[in-house]
Amino acid sequence: FCRVDPYGFERPEDFDYASYEAFFSRYLVVLTRRAIKWSKLLKGNNSIQKSLKVKRYIRKGIPNEHRALVWMIVSGAQANMEQNPGYYHRLLEGEKNAKLLEAIKTDMNRTFPDNVKFRKTADPCLQHALYNVLVAYGHHNKAVGYCQGMNFIAGYLILITKNEEESFWLLDALIGRILPDYYSPAMLGLKTDQEVLGELVKMKVPAVAELMERHGVMWTLVVSRWFICLFIDILPVETVLRIWDCLFYEGSKIIFRVALTLIKQNQAFILEATNFPDICDKFKQITKGTFVTECHSFMQKIFTDPGSLSMATINKLRETCREKLLSQG
Repeated sequence: FCRVDPYGFERPEDFDYASYEAFFSRYLVVLTRRAIKWSKLLKGNNSIQKSLKVKRYIRKGIPNEHRALVWMIVSGAQANMEQNPGYYHRLLEGEKNAKLLEAIKTDMNRTFPDNVKFRKTADPCLQHALYNVLVAYGHHNKAVGYCQGMNFIAGYLILITKNEEESFWLLDALIGRILPDYYSPAMLGLKTDQEVLGELVKMKVPAVAELMERHGVMWTLVVSRWFICLFIDILPVETVLRIWDCLFYEGSKIIFRVALTLIKQNQAFILEATNFPDICDKFKQITKGTFVTECHSFMQKIFTDPGSLSMATINKLRETCREKLLSQG
C-alpha cells in the first residue's frame, strides 16, 4: 500500500485502503473513458468554446493530464496571461512590502505539513513556488494582500499546474472573479455566502436549519472553512479537484451545491445531534467516508440533490444577506 497519494499527501493512519482500492479500480475505468473523449474534444489545438457539451464534460471530470489547461482556458486565466506577458515576473522583481512578506513567510511551514512535496527536504521544494505566487499576488491585488486560506488554494494550484505563472493567474481568476470578496480584510463576501447557505438550507433542508437555530449554532462555525479553503483538507483530494473543475467553469454557486448535498445527504445523521458541540462534531463527520470519496457519484449528486439553484436566486439572497450584515456592522 502506498502511504503517499499521487499528489504527495501522506495518508492518515486509519486510511481505509480496501474501500479506496475498490472505488479507484472502478473510477480508473471512468477516467480512461473520459480521457479519450477529452483528447478528441481538444484535438491538439488546445482551445475550447463554452458550450453545453463542454459543461457536461466538465461535470463528468477533467482528466488530470488536461486539467491545468482546461482550468486556464475556461476561467479566463489563459487570456489574461497572454494579454500580460512578463507581468508575473515583473511583480516578483519589483519593490516589496515587508509586512506582506512576513505574513506569507509565517504560513509557509503551515501549508500542507502532510505533503511530501512541500517539505524543506523535497527537491524541488514547492514552498519556493508557493512563496513566489503569494508574494506576486499580494502585490498585484493590494486590496487583498495576503490572507490565510490563500496559501492552501495556491498550493493546490501549484500541485496541478506545476507552473508558478499559471497558478498565479488561476489564483487571480478565483479571488478576483469567481469568489465574490472572500479574502478582502472584512471578508464581507465570505460572511455573506455563509448566510446565503443558511437561507438555502432553510428552503431545502428546513429541519437542519431549525436544529441549528434551536441550539444557537452559527453557520460560520461549521462551514467557514468549506468556503475559505474551497473544501481543501475537508474532502478527499480527487473530490476537491472535481469540485474545482466545475467551479472554474460555472462559478461560485458550485460551493453551495456541494454544501447543500453534504447537508441533505446526511440530514438524518445531523438531526441526531442533541447539543451544540454535537452539531459541530456531526459537521466534521459528514465530510468523511465513502459518500465523499466516491467522487464520481458524489458529483452527480451535487447536480441533482439540491434541486434547482439559479444564479438569480443566489444573487438575490446575497443582496439581502449583505444588507443585513452591513446593518449589523
